[in-house]
Amino acid sequence: MSRISAGNIFRVVLAFVFWLFVAFYVLVIGIGAKNKKVIFEGLLYAALFIAAVSISGASGAFAGFAVMGLSAVRSYMLRDLWLPRRVQKSQRNNTVQEYVPTPPAAQPYPAATSLTVPSDDLSIALTWVSSQAKQNKHRLPADTYVTILETCQLLGSVIDAEIRQPSADARFEYELEAVVREYLPTVLRGFLAIPPSMVDNRQPNGRTANEELVEQLQLLLGQAETLHTTRHTQTSADLTTTGNFLRERFGHHQPDGFDFGIK
Repeated sequence: MSRISAGNIFRVVLAFVFWLFVAFYVLVIGIGAKNKKVIFEGLLYAALFIAAVSISGASGAFAGFAVMGLSAVRSYMLRDLWLPRRVQKSQRNNTVQEYVPTPPAAQPYPAATSLTVPSDDLSIALTWVSSQAKQNKHRLPADTYVTILETCQLLGSVIDAEIRQPSADARFEYELEAVVREYLPTVLRGFLAIPPSMVDNRQPNGRTANEELVEQLQLLLGQAETLHTTRHTQTSADLTTTGNFLRERFGHHQPDGFDFGIK
């Protein structure tokens, strides 16, 4: 899936034109995506930037640029919220049509859907994250190891459900792929790249690498829980829809013989 589209190009141009307001980008992204966690994070960056600007001298300028840089990095990490991928034509055509007998018009029936076959790479990426967490368990802050395993377990359940019966929801599949392939590995890889002697050092935003890891993993756990709930709620709804059709179709049997649904 490509991000190259007229809308995305226009957003990138605007971002470069108004680069002086980069400290407020995360806030704007959160408002546009209606994501409360991102909005809160954006408000934090905005407040820190305003506080830094109010400080006179080189220290205030340095702090302001540091906040701008941090906001720019986070805006890039949140690019999925403001630079959505565009599904290629070849990917749209790579679907499997499910055959369903056509019922009489007067009777309800769950509509047939196009099911996109999920990639096994998601399971491989998730396995890499869990194995890295186990190998570096002694380096991770308290409870983060459990958080990672819990997140992997939830995402693994969603991936298994997608393999058994794809949801055919492009946005859901994209969010799942982004969390498994990009966000979770990036967070873990970034933390492990920091020397153990520096994980407690305060950054310009006043937080340590350990504190950042704990918060970011909690955010990813929350997203994994949302994906898990959404996927299995939809599965239950689909089963209920099928059941409603079967009850309507075959629930009234003839007393003297078989009922083939033919009137």
